[in-house]
Amino acid sequence: MNIVCLDLEGVLVPEIWIAFAEESGIPELKRTTRDEPDYDKLMRFRLSILKEHGLGLKEIQAVIGKIDPMPGAREFLDSLRELTQVIIISDTFSQFAGPLMKKLGYPTIFCNSLEVSASGEITGYRMRCEQSKLSTVKALQSIGFETIACGDSHNDLGMIKAGKAGFLFRSTEQIIKDNPGLPAFEEYDDLLESIKKAL
Repeated sequence: MNIVCLDLEGVLVPEIWIAFAEESGIPELKRTTRDEPDYDKLMRFRLSILKEHGLGLKEIQAVIGKIDPMPGAREFLDSLRELTQVIIISDTFSQFAGPLMKKLGYPTIFCNSLEVSASGEITGYRMRCEQSKLSTVKALQSIGFETIACGDSHNDLGMIKAGKAGFLFRSTEQIIKDNPGLPAFEEYDDLLESIKKAL
């Protein structure tokens, strides 16, 4: 039995932190997992910037409310869900994901959670498990699923390479160059066709 595991940001919706960086005028927050492979280092950097500027969950959620899925993403996801089971495996947070899941038709998502103080300051974060994307794929495989995965960033490579098929989607030139064995796509139709062949 097959299950498709998709990254969220950069694959189905724009990068939340980039949108927030543009809205808040803080260019340092444009740094994502495409740029920084060490997720803990990246998050500690983000939280220090938020604290420095006195920004919290409410401000980020206000920006997320304005974000729409990428053109064609909802249709791609709907078509994929007609063919097979799909799980979104993301390093985003449950406090960020809600409005986006509504716009995508409420697919299943596994993500992490933020630690937020009573004042709304984001004080920390909790990963669901270590190497959450790869660990989730391995767990699915251990209960009889064959996995097909797609993502765009450093933190997706483990789950992409661990399954029976894996794809890069709208990734960076450097990640594509460093992983010549992984098919890389820019359009949903091409990605969907390749997933269909792998099913």
